[in-house]
Parts: sequence; C-alpha cells; structure tokens
Amino acid sequence: QVQFVESGGDLVQPGESLRLSCVVSGVRFNEYNMKWYRQPPGKERELVAFISTDSRTTNYRDSVKGRFTISRDNAWNTVHLQMNNLQPDDTAMYYCNAVWSLMSGREYWGQGTQVTVSS
Repeated sequence: QVQFVESGGDLVQPGESLRLSCVVSGVRFNEYNMKWYRQPPGKERELVAFISTDSRTTNYRDSVKGRFTISRDNAWNTVHLQMNNLQPDDTAMYYCNAVWSLMSGREYWGQGTQVTVSS
C-alpha cells in the first residue's frame, strides 16, 4: 500500500519561508520522479516543481524560479520543497506526486498540505 505523509504547510506572512516535506512508503522511491503541484483557491491544479529519480534534473514553473527549491533524499524516501520569499499568490493546497520512471501510467498522489500567505 502506497502512503504519503506531507507536512510543513502553514500560515505565513509575505516574504517568509516554508519547507514542505513528503515521505513516501510502499514503493521503490528511487524509481519515481517526484513533483510538487499546487491548487490555488478556485483554480486548476498546476505543476510547481519536478525532480528526477537521481536529482540530476529539476524544473520549476516560471513564477517560482529563484524562490523555490525541490530536493530529495532517496535514503529517507523524502522529497522537499523549500519555499522562500513567499507571496500571497503562492497560497494553495500543495500536493506531492510520484510518477514511476520505468513505465507510464503509474503515479500516486499525496493528500495535500495547505500553504497560506497573508499579512
């Protein structure tokens, strides 16, 4: 059984930082590319960041480049999203996503963690 434990979401003021974490169990974590998505209130879910199985490749949506950093620790089955200089537009439910790298069609989602940026 695949399980996700996401943490780190909170209410913060503009300019502050948060670090999201996602621990995945029940899969061979090092075979999964990992992504963070977010869904702002009333909007569609959007891809925020991607990291490959070996951490060699990372990608970010334009609006978070230079502020967010995705990383992973395969020894601990964990992916992180360091978010700096948070802005109100970053307010969203953030979701961890695992996509199997060896074949298409197998992916799993976390339950989400809420990030709210407000003064």
